[in-house]
Amino acid sequence: MFWASAVLIAYTYFGYPTWLWLRSRWRSRPLASAPFTPFISVVMVVRNEEQFLRRKLQNLLELDYPAELMQILVVSDGSTDGTEAILREYEQDGRVTVLLNQLARGKASGLNDAFGFTQGEVVVLTDVRQLLEPNSVRLLMENFADPAAGCVSGELMLGAPGSVEIRKGAGLYWGFEKSIRRLEGISGSVVGATGALYAVRGNLLVPLPAETILDDVYLPMQVVRQGARVRFDSRVRAWDDGRYPLSREFERKVRTLSGNYQLLQLAPWLLTSQNPIRFEFVSHKLLRLLMPLALAVTLVGSALLSGNLYRTALVLQLAFYGLSLLALLQWTRGPIARLADASLTFVVLNTAALVAFAKAVTGRKAAWGR
Repeated sequence: MFWASAVLIAYTYFGYPTWLWLRSRWRSRPLASAPFTPFISVVMVVRNEEQFLRRKLQNLLELDYPAELMQILVVSDGSTDGTEAILREYEQDGRVTVLLNQLARGKASGLNDAFGFTQGEVVVLTDVRQLLEPNSVRLLMENFADPAAGCVSGELMLGAPGSVEIRKGAGLYWGFEKSIRRLEGISGSVVGATGALYAVRGNLLVPLPAETILDDVYLPMQVVRQGARVRFDSRVRAWDDGRYPLSREFERKVRTLSGNYQLLQLAPWLLTSQNPIRFEFVSHKLLRLLMPLALAVTLVGSALLSGNLYRTALVLQLAFYGLSLLALLQWTRGPIARLADASLTFVVLNTAALVAFAKAVTGRKAAWGR
C-alpha cells in the first residue's frame, strides 16, 4: 500500500507532466493561427457585483476588437445590490444586451439564458472579477482560423494588469497547472478551460445542466466529444488581483474539486470511450481527488514500516508538512519562505480535496456563488 500510494503520487505530480512533455516532442499537433475577426458574443453572468461590474464593462468596451463585430451580453442572476442599475446604464450602448433574472438560479442557468440570445459565430465567456488585456479577444479569435479549433482557453495571470505575475501561494499552483494545460494543447486537447476567459464556437455549445459548477470543464469536454480540439493560448491573458485570504482560496478550491465529482454524475460518458481524451481526463482531474488518501497512506506506512528507507521517507514528509505550518504562522524568512509557501499551498489544496470527497460521500452539494 505504501509503494502503490507513492507511485500514484509520483505519477500524478511528475509522471503525467513528463509524459505530456515527451508526447509534445514526438507528436506535436499545433493548430494554425491567423488573423480572424468573426462576429462574437461576449457572455458574463453576475450576481451582486456592483463593486467590479462597472470596471469590467468598461474593460470589455475598450477591447481592441471591431465594435461592430462584438455583442456583450450580461445576465444578472437575482442581484439585490446596485448591479441592475449599472447594467441599465450600460445598456444604452448598442453593443450591450442585458438579461435581468429576478430569481437567483445559478451561473449555469444564466449561461443557458444567454446562449438563447447570442448572435456570434464564436461565444466568449468571462467572469466579472478579472480584467482582460486589450488585445486578448483579438488574439483569442486568431485560433479559430483553424477549423479544428472548437474551444480556446486564455491564461489567467495573478497580479495587477501589466505587472509581474505573483509566484507564491496560489500563483505557484496556477503556474504548475498552466504548464500542464500548455503541454496538453500542443499535441491534443486541454482538459477544461480557464473560466476567466475562454471561447467556444457557437455551433458547438450545448445546454448546461442547471446545477453545473464547472462550466469551464463541461463545455470544453462537450467540444472534444464532438470531434473538435480545445487549445490553451498563453498570449491571451486575463488578470486577477490574486491577493485573497487563505480561507477564500480554500473555499474556492473545495467548490472546484466538488465540481469534478459532480461532472461524473452529470456526464458519466467522460469515463467511457465516448471521451476521446479519457486518459488525460483521469490523469489530470480524477487522480488529484485521490491524493489525500494516497498521502495519508504514504505517511502512515512510512511510520509503521521498519528500515532506513521508510524512516527517511517519514522524516522528509514530516519536515515538508512542518514547513506548511511555519508558513501558516508566517515564521519563515529568506530562501526557506518560498519552499514553505509551496508546502502550505500543497497542504491546503489536498485538504480541500479531502473536504470535497466528504461532501460527495455525504451528498452535500456545492453551488455557484459570487
